[in-house]
Amino acid sequence: MLEILYQDEHLIAINKPSGLLVHRSPIDRHETRFAIQLLRDQIGRYVYPVHRLDKPTSGVLLFTLDKESASRVSKQFRDHSTQKHYLAIVRGYTQLEGIINHPLIEKLDKISDKNRSKTPEAQEAITEYTRLESVEIPHSVGRYKNSRYSLLHVRPQTGRKHQIRRHVKHISHHLICDTKYGRGEHNRLFREVFDCQRMLLHAFRLEILHPFSKEKLVIKAPLDETFLHIFQEFSWETEPYM
Repeated sequence: MLEILYQDEHLIAINKPSGLLVHRSPIDRHETRFAIQLLRDQIGRYVYPVHRLDKPTSGVLLFTLDKESASRVSKQFRDHSTQKHYLAIVRGYTQLEGIINHPLIEKLDKISDKNRSKTPEAQEAITEYTRLESVEIPHSVGRYKNSRYSLLHVRPQTGRKHQIRRHVKHISHHLICDTKYGRGEHNRLFREVFDCQRMLLHAFRLEILHPFSKEKLVIKAPLDETFLHIFQEFSWETEPYM
């Protein structure tokens, strides 16, 4: 049963768990569970996806319940007039705040994007972040006796594929348990010491304008058990994210 965060006659939002695809993809042919189908079955009606989250990312995932709403909300995402807020746990102590302005070349999948021509030039990509918490733990990684980590509030200003994951890698503060762009030694530490089996990126808040009333909607997604466990281990406050 998917956790429904918000629902009215035009919109519905869920708290997507990590590991769940938004829709069927040729990249994961073995997968049989998809957010779009699970939600359709759960509420007994058709839903329209208007944005996406990577399979390993959890958090607010919005759908509409009619085509006109889908058109209006999709335009907000295309125009970057929505505000997306993520929590990310990364290696090292980051700056207290920063803007990552680093163009990205579009990443195409060999299977699902095989008929698309690759964009030769890098596209503008901007990510803002604020460090909320930090911790040093008595576990050695590499030549260091202790290991340091930061909790970031991340606000992407553009919507490139894997943008947050690629941007934190660019500044050498790799996302924890990201098997594609992360650092294996830190991923192993979190799996072995904290039993963390998921990538630590969570879309905890989405702000949009309602497609008809134009009212500002703020939809929040509580942390899952893995995030809560990590927060408790590091003595970080969980209340603002529940």
